[in-house]
Amino acid sequence: MRIKIILFSFCFLLMASSGFAQKKKVPKSIISEKVAIKKYHNKAELETMQKGALLGLYMERIESLVKTLPYIAFATKPGITMSSLGIPNDNDNRKILDNQFEATDDYVQSTTEFQNEILPYSDTNNLVAAILFYEEIMKSLHEYSEFH
Repeated sequence: MRIKIILFSFCFLLMASSGFAQKKKVPKSIISEKVAIKKYHNKAELETMQKGALLGLYMERIESLVKTLPYIAFATKPGITMSSLGIPNDNDNRKILDNQFEATDDYVQSTTEFQNEILPYSDTNNLVAAILFYEEIMKSLHEYSEFH
């Protein structure tokens, strides 16, 4: 009976210590997984869409570009972390990256609020042209890795 109590106590201590142990912070991806464009369109497809759908596509492409372009010196696709680039995954660097993500999110939110109010006044043909232009930029970012 005494052995069972000791064994039970030992198992309980192991479980408790593993629950409170410090976990190593996993490095974050520099480019979020959420920035990918789900589908690229051609001009004919876009011209058949309603203006509301075009506005959504336009804002989605802006967000993707804003969350990708500042990091092209490091990566053009999600999944690259600071550690994989040789940048130490310490508290200071994680905090800098978190602050950058927060500032980017604030900018995207501010831009979205502005676009929601002003963009509906834009010409549909200009929206189509802008969406196609943004998509070409995103496609060229995928080819960018061939240059280095």
